Amino acid sequence: MSGAANATVPKIRVRGLRKAFGAKLVLDGVDLDVMPGTSMVVIGGSGSGKSVLLKCILGLIEPDEGSIEIDGQDLLRMSDDARAALRAKIGMLFQNGALFDSIPVWENVAFALLAQGRVTRAQARAKAAEVLGQVGLAPSVGDLSPSELSGGMQKRVGLARAIAAQPDILFFDEPTTGLDPIMGAVIDGLIVDCVKRLGSTAVAITHDMASARRIGDRAAMLHKGRIVWSGPASALMDTGNEVVDQFTHGRREGPIQMELRK
Repeated sequence: MSGAANATVPKIRVRGLRKAFGAKLVLDGVDLDVMPGTSMVVIGGSGSGKSVLLKCILGLIEPDEGSIEIDGQDLLRMSDDARAALRAKIGMLFQNGALFDSIPVWENVAFALLAQGRVTRAQARAKAAEVLGQVGLAPSVGDLSPSELSGGMQKRVGLARAIAAQPDILFFDEPTTGLDPIMGAVIDGLIVDCVKRLGSTAVAITHDMASARRIGDRAAMLHKGRIVWSGPASALMDTGNEVVDQFTHGRREGPIQMELRK
């Protein structure tokens, strides 16, 4: 999306999103706007619904109520073909890498391009080498098996796969989980560089506050199935919201703790 006329139209607009699994209400009227070319970080405790929200936006889970608009188009009312075309414009970095062990790294990186028939295998291999370079890995890594990679290298390969098709929207699921603080900072830096290079809109879910502030332009906290605060990611440690401040500072005492005692 580009141009002044579109600058005020959210890239992603979520309204009144509700999702229950049996008697458990996970999302209870989520409203969220992500503007074009910005990075939104969604924080929240375990079981707060972050992953369910992400999967609803991706179209992997059908919400019970509400709307999800991408570029002003209602995702839930799109035809299957239109939804598939939209997914082709989305890149995803999974929490555990989710690399395919049965194929070499270069095929993992170029998987979407090959699956969509957009390139020959020779072109795909060249593209994989190029994108691996963008995440700081040598072309020779492309010939390795994912099982031969360290955790940090697997995250880099996962990021390379996410950006290989030059997506319009990027999703990151707990991008620093399982990494030491230094490698986490490296991965965050690569994410920021890649998002800026592509001009993409990004949404990340995380419970890592350092990562949230490095990645995000904006941030929002999901609690009890609703967005309870949103604002600049730089303000995460000093929001003035007692729920958010307890979470971001890792305090034992506070409104979240009282709920756990019930």
